[in-house]
Amino acid sequence: MTERVERRREPRTRVDQLYSVEFLCPGDIFIYRFKIWDISSKGIAILVRNDSEVLKHLRVGDVVEMKYYASDTSLPPEHLRTQIKHITQDEGGRFKDHSLVGLEVLGRVTSE
Repeated sequence: MTERVERRREPRTRVDQLYSVEFLCPGDIFIYRFKIWDISSKGIAILVRNDSEVLKHLRVGDVVEMKYYASDTSLPPEHLRTQIKHITQDEGGRFKDHSLVGLEVLGRVTSE
């Protein structure tokens, strides 16, 4: 049997094992931490109250360094460059008064 060789160039992360994310917004002084709410093949999302200060600082397209924590607390957190893909309000649905903030992991943060 032939062993499969990984041919993808971009780094991959196990998003299905992520539990929460922590970050400092551009132009803000507070560190925010959110449970990862939605994980799909198209990305991940966090659930944010519409009256949260964090929404005043995030814009679609922003790239933010985020610290991701795994469900397995014995694993160290990962620092990953993340792009804000969408901010979608849930108007009267299951998450009334909240927005889903879609995130796309771009890669690991490298020290220079």
